[in-house]
Amino acid sequence: MADTATRTLIRTGRRARAPFGSRPSSGTRHPLVATAMVLPLATLLVVVFGGWDAVVTQASSVGVMLGR
Repeated sequence: MADTATRTLIRTGRRARAPFGSRPSSGTRHPLVATAMVLPLATLLVVVFGGWDAVVTQASSVGVMLGR
């Protein structure tokens, strides 16, 4: 079910085009680039919603589930 877009493109015979005329992405991104993209938004959300306690609680729960 997750690969329906590719099958649709094969059926229609067209290639996917990236917006604004740029080249289509290969679907891979270096983990540091992804982290650099996410951290500013995550920091903003933590500050705005006061979610630091929720982050600590979730991290603790995940640690317990992993047995650490």
